[in-house]
Amino acid sequence: MARAMFEYTKTILNKVSFDSVLFCKELQKAVKRLLPYEIEELKIWVDNLLVDKPDLNHCLVYLNP
Repeated sequence: MARAMFEYTKTILNKVSFDSVLFCKELQKAVKRLLPYEIEELKIWVDNLLVDKPDLNHCLVYLNP
């Protein structure tokens, strides 16, 4: 079940990546929902996403508590 939440989170983040405010909100929710090792995986995934969307860089604050 937890893995499904991780995949769902990636899908949502990808869909809202056009808007930095929405992306930041969804990223905050993800950090509350996911397990610690999934958050580490999410950091890697988000880093790869930010290569194409540098305007979302300020949202990385939510991944580094």
